[in-house]
Amino acid sequence: MWKKIIETTEYIHERVPEQPEIGIVLGTGLGGLGNEIDVKYSLEYKDIPNFPVSTVESHSGKLLFGELGGKMVVAMQGRFHYYEGYSMQEVTFPIRVMKMLGIKKLFLSNASGGVNPDFEVGEIMIINDHINIFPSHPLIGPNIDELGPRFPDMREPYDKKMVSMAIEIAREKGIKVSQGVYTAMTGPTLETPAEYRFVRAIGADAVGMSTIPEVIVARHMDIPCFAISIVTDLGVEGKIEEVTVEQVIAIAKGKEPQMTTIMKELISRI
Repeated sequence: MWKKIIETTEYIHERVPEQPEIGIVLGTGLGGLGNEIDVKYSLEYKDIPNFPVSTVESHSGKLLFGELGGKMVVAMQGRFHYYEGYSMQEVTFPIRVMKMLGIKKLFLSNASGGVNPDFEVGEIMIINDHINIFPSHPLIGPNIDELGPRFPDMREPYDKKMVSMAIEIAREKGIKVSQGVYTAMTGPTLETPAEYRFVRAIGADAVGMSTIPEVIVARHMDIPCFAISIVTDLGVEGKIEEVTVEQVIAIAKGKEPQMTTIMKELISRI
């Protein structure tokens, strides 16, 4: 793994001479934030050594380098998921590479199902904690001491200062946001009514299929994280309806401008 990380980092360094400060992972239906980046370099995943290739139609599969909010950023326009058949180490490999490229903070987004009865479709939830119930873990196996400790602390998976700043930005801009706990299941099926009740019972406000492995790996490397989840459907008793991926993408895209406003302004202030 370490050799692959170095090989990939060197390949990118040869093509991108500038060092990014911020890493960004764009979720389902939320790739449009990439349009706000003043892109200077763009690399296709398929051309990057050791990089997985996204098999999800709504994920474009590009690594973008450019300026956003006055900072140099690297953005994954499309992420990798456990349900695609990748190992947790493969899913999180790009985060390892981002660290080696020089990022100091990581921003993430996703689409999710809301299980908090107070939520509505289109809710913008700033993630303040998570519950990991994936059947595997990205840190299983030999620890890479150059990247982080064997037993990393997770008392603050999402940076409290950035969460507070984001809430203040949303208030200033008149954008309604909530805070909540995110959990994730493997997918690719959406959850059954009983599974929605289960994730609510264990303390979650929303459930998806991503983000947690990337945050675990980032925190292992001492990278502060900030994440936003767009609630695209409801897993609340009496409000559960059939959902298609097209509907999920449409709802996420509809809320994307507000999410982009918060993230762009937050990046400019940190």
